[in-house]
Amino acid sequence: MRHRVAGRKLGRTTEHRVALLRNLTTQLFANEKIHTTLAKAKELRPFAERLVTISKRGTLHARRRVMRHIHDRTVVSKLFDTLSARYDQRPGGYTRIIKLGVRRGDNAEMAMIELVGSEGSETENVVEAARPKKKKAKKKASKKVTKKKTAKKKTAKKKPAKKKPVKKKTSKG
Repeated sequence: MRHRVAGRKLGRTTEHRVALLRNLTTQLFANEKIHTTLAKAKELRPFAERLVTISKRGTLHARRRVMRHIHDRTVVSKLFDTLSARYDQRPGGYTRIIKLGVRRGDNAEMAMIELVGSEGSETENVVEAARPKKKKAKKKASKKVTKKKTAKKKTAKKKPAKKKPVKKKTSKG
């Protein structure tokens, strides 16, 4: 039975999974959007939103709790100064997941996770850029062969190579 088992393992040990979520969260707050697999994005969403909720308190204790997971001071200051002010009146739902299709190499479902309010016209461009475009077939240039070239090829004969006589070694003994 799976009682009280939550979350995805993502094929990693606990320490590796926590480190992955911390790194993804740091990049999400630094860049305000990242491209990753759908499973990682779904696992990242509650982790990142919990940190935004903590940062909205603005206390020293809240800053220290966030610093446990995000070790980059510039990202933490951005979270507390700009992002928490942006989401001051919002009760939750700070992130958005947009599916992008499958990855070419291993057919993994890809997604873009972004912070709500950081979007613009860029989001629509990213979704359209993720869609595969049909490639136009290139026409191969046919080689034109003139009669003169074919005639020369037929008349040219190869001269047989001269064989050198083999010298026999005499054994003394």
